Amino acid sequence: MQWVKALHIISVIAWMAGMLYLPRLFVYHSVAEIGSAQSETFKVMERRLLKAIINPAMIATYIFGIWLVVGGYASLSDGWLHAKIALVLLLTACHGILAKHTRLFAEDRNTKPQKFFRIINEVPTVLMILIVILVVVKPF
Repeated sequence: MQWVKALHIISVIAWMAGMLYLPRLFVYHSVAEIGSAQSETFKVMERRLLKAIINPAMIATYIFGIWLVVGGYASLSDGWLHAKIALVLLLTACHGILAKHTRLFAEDRNTKPQKFFRIINEVPTVLMILIVILVVVKPF
């Protein structure tokens, strides 16, 4: 189970790294001129980050997390685990929003300003902090 736990943590780190970096790319992409070399480079970077890192890391996080629960590392009767799962679902929704914006940028249809992406960049951070506190402190 220690290997599963390690793989879960590694997956979470990779997922979070991508979730924190992608909105930063959007901040800069949102001010790049449509059709410019810079805009096209951002499209490639965003697509690769989502497809090669963020999506696989999220899937691995879920697989290893479920494995930990099935393996008895945590019990579904633990209140902290219910709260963690709820926050992970919110993080997954945030992932979906970022994937949507990746598609909109790829289609040159972004309508959101730079400030929107600066704000949305903080959401995964707040969720990560809350999740880590729940897992380490297990307050309930």
